[in-house]
Amino acid sequence: MKIDYKETTNDLLTRIDIHNKYGGKDIDSWMQDILKLQPGIKILDVACGGGKQCVSFHQYLKGNCAITGGDVNQELLAQAALENEKLGNPFTLLPLDFDKPFPFEDNTFDLVSCCFAIYSSDIPFTIREIHRVLKPGGRIFTTGPMPDNKKVFYDIIKEATGKPIPPMPGSSRYSSEIYGAIKDTFASVDTEIFENPLTFSQTAPFIAYTRASLAEDRRLWTSLFADSAEFEQVMQQIFRVADEWQKRDGSLVMTKVVGGFIGTK
Repeated sequence: MKIDYKETTNDLLTRIDIHNKYGGKDIDSWMQDILKLQPGIKILDVACGGGKQCVSFHQYLKGNCAITGGDVNQELLAQAALENEKLGNPFTLLPLDFDKPFPFEDNTFDLVSCCFAIYSSDIPFTIREIHRVLKPGGRIFTTGPMPDNKKVFYDIIKEATGKPIPPMPGSSRYSSEIYGAIKDTFASVDTEIFENPLTFSQTAPFIAYTRASLAEDRRLWTSLFADSAEFEQVMQQIFRVADEWQKRDGSLVMTKVVGGFIGTK
């Protein structure tokens, strides 16, 4: 089933900033620890967004690597280009749609990463393309939300609206459909779990995160609101409940539960 999922640049950057400010753990350090990247490797970052992962790989390997980043979103690619320029343009950046054949030869890369992004209309096709462009023994590394990800976020929305949460393209597909496609395509798959509590001592940053999450594609939330006026009404309801929880408990702790799948060709 095709799920139309598109995140806007500002909403994505808002959420990344909140993760960095309020998270108790560093997901980049976790990725580096489990991947144990070696100097000189060739990396493709699929759906590279604003370039965060490209920068992390570059810094970890001290520039001793070849990194290509691709994304279908031109706004995010422009942001990645700015980050690339700050570092002296060590990356290759290009438009890349993971619903279409990748513009690379077979057996090109040592690692293909796709972090919080494999929401293509044909998951098995995308995974096969990643497999194709990897060298023998190369690895795919993906991250995505597990079913119990940010439970407090969803519990507050359910209490505020009295309505069930619609299926999310990440947590409803990542540990099932996406994992299954990797397992069917790659010789072996390992699973790692990262838990990161985001602690909000005030309600405002939690609401900023919620607003960005709900606004990233309002078509996912049509059971909660139909237009901008209803969206604002829902946000007011969420603020009221979140504020009650924050005053009752002293803080809001929203735990990100992320799965990391490492498939070896």
